[in-house]
Amino acid sequence: MSAASVLVPASDEPARRTRPALTVTGGLLRLEMRRSAMLWMLPLLATLFWFITYRPSMGAPPLWNVRAMAMQTTALTVFAPTVVGAAAWLGWRERRHGMADMVIGTARPRWARQLATWAATTCWAIVAYLGCVGVLYGVTGWQGAWGGPLWWPAVVGVVSMPAFAALGFTAGVLRPSRFTAPLVAIGVFLALQISLQFIHGDDSYWQISPLVAGPWEIGPNPGVATFYRYLPDLPIAQVLFLAGLTAALLGPLGLPTDAGGRQLRRCAAAITAAGLLTAATAVALAGTGRLDAHGMIAIPLLHNAGNDRPVRYTPVCSHTPIPVCLHPAYTGYLPAVTQALEPVLTELAGLPGAPARISQAAARYEQGPDNRVSISRAGPPTSGTSPVFHLLLPQQTATDELVAELRVDATHSIVNSVVGGGRNASPAQQAVTEAILGTSTLPPGSPTAAAAQRLAALPAAARHAWLMEHVAALRAGQLTLEQLP
Repeated sequence: MSAASVLVPASDEPARRTRPALTVTGGLLRLEMRRSAMLWMLPLLATLFWFITYRPSMGAPPLWNVRAMAMQTTALTVFAPTVVGAAAWLGWRERRHGMADMVIGTARPRWARQLATWAATTCWAIVAYLGCVGVLYGVTGWQGAWGGPLWWPAVVGVVSMPAFAALGFTAGVLRPSRFTAPLVAIGVFLALQISLQFIHGDDSYWQISPLVAGPWEIGPNPGVATFYRYLPDLPIAQVLFLAGLTAALLGPLGLPTDAGGRQLRRCAAAITAAGLLTAATAVALAGTGRLDAHGMIAIPLLHNAGNDRPVRYTPVCSHTPIPVCLHPAYTGYLPAVTQALEPVLTELAGLPGAPARISQAAARYEQGPDNRVSISRAGPPTSGTSPVFHLLLPQQTATDELVAELRVDATHSIVNSVVGGGRNASPAQQAVTEAILGTSTLPPGSPTAAAAQRLAALPAAARHAWLMEHVAALRAGQLTLEQLP
């Protein structure tokens, strides 16, 4: 026999081994996807998503931050028990059908068959999740939401699917029983919900939960990720945790002697160790989080200082005597804000010291004691030589509630910035403020209330002319009640 006759078959042997292996792997995955129990869960997931996530989101304003952050919490609340339950049911399929001994002699290692079943469940879960997110994001964009979608909440949701499937599948393999699937599904749902109750402060390790899209104390707040970028610090830590958890759950399935050869078991042990290390590191990173001034969780080792720069935008303004300018994300609120402020702005327009413009201000967030977060206006109330009054919109998203709160608080602050006053307001300042606002908060029958009624009874033109002449002295506290018209 010549050397050539020996070498040619030897060189072709790896190709003959590799191609069938790849074909078997791809064919096994396609087979598992066709018979996966997760396929029958898709209509249920779509229905639950519509009731629990989509309908409430449509009741919120078309703001990417509000809808995306709420979606991360509610959608995963729907998907977690469903995916875990379906995966657990598939995990003990071989024993349920009495096939555990029959498949031992098959060409593929047991671990490879298990991973194919898990991968098929994961693929269907991701398809369902992306479909639901795509519908919600598509409708939000169609409704005219300013800016672009927030992708990190969707990324966390996608990476959660392999982890949920791994958790359920491993439970089904290790505890094969018809009760495993419902018990594990209920247990995961309760565990996720209960874990949220342990979040106290901005440095809680429990905020590694994929249900948490930001500071848990304030939830999906309209002021977050609007004037400043959405911080990916916490989502990155959550993705690391979920990836590590997936590896740590699937790795032990390859450790038994019947799972495969020695090299495969070593690989499974390495994957398990790497997964545990990654998950533990992610939890430790979450514990270093801090609530930044813009309402997001900043993790020092993951933070990019470039995300602290404000987002550039062109405000949208009203055509009132004193323009009201809002962030373009709040364009839908401009008519309501204008309706609440226009009567007062008409009274103050042109007065010395009156604001030339009302501009929406960003919110400033600060972690306080007792798990509370204080929200205040970032910067001074007024600025510039042509005064600009910085308005912090209330956190109410319902139009009627917004108008009511603006008429109580914002109008009072604007008038005080012109006539002076505040906590130490003089009787004359109190009377003028009451007359401009048209309220009845002063003690009935008091001299201050009587002066306010006299000023309010004047024609608007006469009242405005008097204010033009005397507002500077009024602001300085130099007028008395007797000097009011």
